[in-house]
Amino acid sequence: MSLIPDFLRYNVPEPFFLTNCYMSTTEETNTSLEPQPSYVKLAMRNMVRKRGTSLTHFFLTTLGLLGLLVGVSYLTR
Repeated sequence: MSLIPDFLRYNVPEPFFLTNCYMSTTEETNTSLEPQPSYVKLAMRNMVRKRGTSLTHFFLTTLGLLGLLVGVSYLTR
């Protein structure tokens, strides 16, 4: 006999129960003791580490938006 009621077992995929419902509390407490870095801090660290790629994407985006604005202004003059 299953511990999961039938109405839940047939509506939710099985991996959901395997990964979420049966996690031990020791794993959760061990991982929560270490402070998780914020998303902004991770993004800034990644941007500094990959400086050339970030600058290239920034300038390509700037040129693309400038080209779009010049194109729209030319078409609607």
